[in-house]
Amino acid sequence: MSESRLSDGVVTLSPLCLDDLDAHLAGEDDQLVRWLNGGPSTRAGTEAYLRRCMHEWSTDGSLRAFGIHVDTQAALVGTIDLRFGLEDLADGQVNIAYGLYPKWRGRGLATRAVHLVCQYAAAQGATQGVIKVEPENAASVAVAQRSGFRYIAQIQGSDGIQLNCYVRDLAARSFNTQT
Repeated sequence: MSESRLSDGVVTLSPLCLDDLDAHLAGEDDQLVRWLNGGPSTRAGTEAYLRRCMHEWSTDGSLRAFGIHVDTQAALVGTIDLRFGLEDLADGQVNIAYGLYPKWRGRGLATRAVHLVCQYAAAQGATQGVIKVEPENAASVAVAQRSGFRYIAQIQGSDGIQLNCYVRDLAARSFNTQT
């Protein structure tokens, strides 16, 4: 497995695992269901997803799902994932999706997490990050913009939903890791 614990001194990202199950279920709200999850999570469904995430990490698969933590607390405050090799992406592009639990929003934590995963993705060979977000999701649009992504087009998602597509060129550079 590639080095997978990342930190900027405020936010720490670590691979999602079964220990995150209860915190994820407790943190989910209507906004996460609407903008990210596509429907309410169940315990069984979330456990299956976390097992898949763990498998992807152990095999260097195309999905790298991280839990977002604030260094002052070990609690899970959200998630961010990278998806390499998606059919609708060009070679070298990686999809980035993120969500924070309600009490952690509005503190710049998602922006920090995006910067960290961009550095990680570049170290893994990705050349461009892609964020696809529904135009009405103002908070996620703002994160993309604050993270240095630029709007390139509105596209239709596989489910027929219109999405704004933002991209950022990635450059391999050092980042802080913790073991």
